[in-house]
Amino acid sequence: METIQPFRHLRRVYCAGPLFNQSERSEMEAIGAALRARGFDPFLPHEEVQFGQIHPLLVEWGMTPAEAGRILHEAIFALDVYYVVLECGSLVLNLNGRVPDEGAVAEATMAWMLGKPIVFYKADSRSLIEGRDNPILAGQARFEQVERLDAVGPALDRAVRKAGLDPTAAVSCPAHLGETLRVGLRFAEQLESTGPERPAEPIARIVRELFGRSLCQPMVSDTDSLRGEMLSEPGESR
Repeated sequence: METIQPFRHLRRVYCAGPLFNQSERSEMEAIGAALRARGFDPFLPHEEVQFGQIHPLLVEWGMTPAEAGRILHEAIFALDVYYVVLECGSLVLNLNGRVPDEGAVAEATMAWMLGKPIVFYKADSRSLIEGRDNPILAGQARFEQVERLDAVGPALDRAVRKAGLDPTAAVSCPAHLGETLRVGLRFAEQLESTGPERPAEPIARIVRELFGRSLCQPMVSDTDSLRGEMLSEPGESR
């Protein structure tokens, strides 16, 4: 079984939370700013690529709306999994809202399963169970959360120190995760080639090339490797 190094970038933080309107995006950006003030490097998914601009281009180029929606979902999944698992060593989950964002909960769970430092931020009085959130989620942050933006950075600092993780540590990577990471790596590399502005049309072409084939065939072969991210199998030399 292959192995990965998920703790190499402990101070790069995946910011998980709702991103469906400007108010939600602004709150996530405020969380990023609070982390940056503490010396962290926040990763905000909506700043990486605006997927809402890609769908109409794919439809314009001949895909049905359903086909375009499917490959966009595959692209989002591959990219987000790649960043949660390999490119970010810690995570902050924004729990504000009537209920926690489903995708953000999944991202937090991936980070928790890998043993990454996690902080939950909640300044919202709404909750599921008499002032408490779902215990299966709350337990991932040891039933603790911070209620002020200026407390997010210090709380994550403490979590990173308490975890005492070795950035060079390797963990086993199941085949299905490895496949998704390979696709996410390829997507991330090609996004970088579009420059910091991330223009919609080149990204739409990348999405069509990488994920459009999945409508009729696999996106990536089992023999593809992760550049420096996926390590060799036990017993192999490098």
